[in-house]
Amino acid sequence: MGTDTINPDHPEHYPRRILLAASGLSPQVVTETLFALALRAGNPYVPTEIHLITTADGASRARLMLLSDTPGWFHRLREDYALPAIHFDEKLIHVIAGPEGGALDDIRTAAENDFAADFITGVVRELTSDENCSVHVSLAGGRKTMGFYLGYALSLYGRAQDRLSHVLVSKPFESDPQFFYPSVKPRILITRDNQPVDARDAEITLAEIPFVRLRDGLPVPLLAGRARFTEVVAAAQKARGPVLLELDPAARSVRAGGETIPMPPSELAFYSWLANRRRSSLPPVPCPGVHESNQDYAQAFLAEYRSILGPMGDDDRTAKSFRHGMTKADFEQKASKLNARLRKALGVAAAPYLISSESSSPKRYGLAVPSEAISVVASLPRGTGGADSE
Repeated sequence: MGTDTINPDHPEHYPRRILLAASGLSPQVVTETLFALALRAGNPYVPTEIHLITTADGASRARLMLLSDTPGWFHRLREDYALPAIHFDEKLIHVIAGPEGGALDDIRTAAENDFAADFITGVVRELTSDENCSVHVSLAGGRKTMGFYLGYALSLYGRAQDRLSHVLVSKPFESDPQFFYPSVKPRILITRDNQPVDARDAEITLAEIPFVRLRDGLPVPLLAGRARFTEVVAAAQKARGPVLLELDPAARSVRAGGETIPMPPSELAFYSWLANRRRSSLPPVPCPGVHESNQDYAQAFLAEYRSILGPMGDDDRTAKSFRHGMTKADFEQKASKLNARLRKALGVAAAPYLISSESSSPKRYGLAVPSEAISVVASLPRGTGGADSE
């Protein structure tokens, strides 16, 4: 079964399944969450690998308590419940990096919180970049700020197949440093109240947490490259900002959704032509859309193009291609290129700025940006020369 046919409502069917958790001084969150996921009824989620985000001290505790030969609670859980092989070793323990790349011992100051936010965001972005995997994030461990950043990062980068949860452990086992999972055989623990209890009697409840997915609202560069937590949040907020379009012919760019987007002269001329049609038709007069080949359309586009190039610009090639007017293919090619450029720069925030259909019969195309939200912010260049670069 290819991943393109896997229903994201069933993350347990993905070939690569990741459990991602944060921990501080209590590495039990790993075994507790793994137990709850892998042994739940109905649709068990058995990870193929486990990733842990923690501090330097937390990493040491995880290695000693979970991955050692003794007590080796991770290995014991797998053996007790006959779980398949799960990749989890020291290389998958991600220690939060601080100044100059050194490991953080704890997260207490504002600066340390900033480092943690950026680090956690980077790990979530990397893991969710693989289309062949599903990621299950646990909020149960680590400092509260770590859980917040982990959940927020999943909201920014999470996909339909990704999940967020918290585990709840029954009393008196909750927060007991001796408890790691409900045992198969009798295992007697002594509580803080000096009472003997059997770990077999513990109950672990997995509470899935719904979250808002903002991934589609992020520009492509923030999905593919490195960015600070604050930068990603700002990009997501822009998708909810006011619609403003500024045409800058001198700089050969437009400003939309708070971003400056460079454009080749031919694309900018086409976009400016449609924007100016919209801008020149103030309410209550409707803006006429473009719906068919028309010599006037070609001439209007060429006028925009020549004004951007300036009097010394070479427009022979473009003028020749439009000598018989603007065809449907001409229009669709320009519109497709422009829309792709806008989506790459703005993500879902591009929607108000796209060239779209205004009606169905006959189809007319134009911009939906309110006429009062469109402005020209620079004078046109004169005598600058240049040629169209597609």
